[in-house]
Amino acid sequence: MMAPGRRAGAPPPKWSPAASLEEMDKSGIATAILSIAQPGVWYGNNVEEARGLARQLNEYGAKLVRDYPGRFGLFAVIAPPDAQGSLREIEYAFDTLNADGIGLLTSYQDKYLGDPSFAPVYEELNRRKAVVYVHPTTPDCCRGLVPGIPPASIEYATDSTRTIAHVVFSGTATRFPDIRWIFSHSGGTLPFLTGRFIRLAEERKQTNLPNGPLPEFRKFHYELAQGNTPGQIAALLKMVSISQVLYGTDYPFRDGAEVNRGIADWGFAADDQRAIERDNAFKLLPRLKAG
Repeated sequence: MMAPGRRAGAPPPKWSPAASLEEMDKSGIATAILSIAQPGVWYGNNVEEARGLARQLNEYGAKLVRDYPGRFGLFAVIAPPDAQGSLREIEYAFDTLNADGIGLLTSYQDKYLGDPSFAPVYEELNRRKAVVYVHPTTPDCCRGLVPGIPPASIEYATDSTRTIAHVVFSGTATRFPDIRWIFSHSGGTLPFLTGRFIRLAEERKQTNLPNGPLPEFRKFHYELAQGNTPGQIAALLKMVSISQVLYGTDYPFRDGAEVNRGIADWGFAADDQRAIERDNAFKLLPRLKAG
């Protein structure tokens, strides 16, 4: 489906509905939420290409939701740099395809998610009290910096941190308080850098953050895919409560066994584990419980 030359780096692992369902059953996963990973649908200058690809991908995802009742949900893809196209696709995704939320990337070329040009998109998502799931991508600034270390090893987590900080410090989080954000990989490096962000807000005397950035960071949700080692979980739980933590696998890049081990090794209380694995998702996505 992707045009030649669009992907930088190695091709992704193979994915199919059958393979996904097999992995879900193996790992004890009742429902998976479909979303698009990097490079998404926005390549910088072809609006019609982005709109057509988004529609094609969203209709395919909605078909899987229908074909496998209760097994899949959908975070529809849009391209925020194309505000007009995004608004049309949001309407179609929610009102026709019954999507569960919207899936974004951490950055689009040189624009992060607090960019003021994205405001019309956020106004509509805020009006709908939409769930917005954010997955990292390779940022334009930082490709191939360290020989032998691919961007996924460092830059994905860092790009998540950049965009979360931008959403908060730009005022986007406070201006659009009804958007329900989910960030990948336990927030990347954010939990380890909160002290620096607290100081930044103090030095700047941020009027839109009278209590500093932590209250905004704590409102967001964070999923545990590739963020489930003891150090990552410990740091995340120092920043947020259990109610903000969600199960995630990053399949097909990782399997459910990895996050299952991380959760088991941490030794959550039974109620907390159930909240992470099911109940918190039901609060955000009640259709899943009904299904």
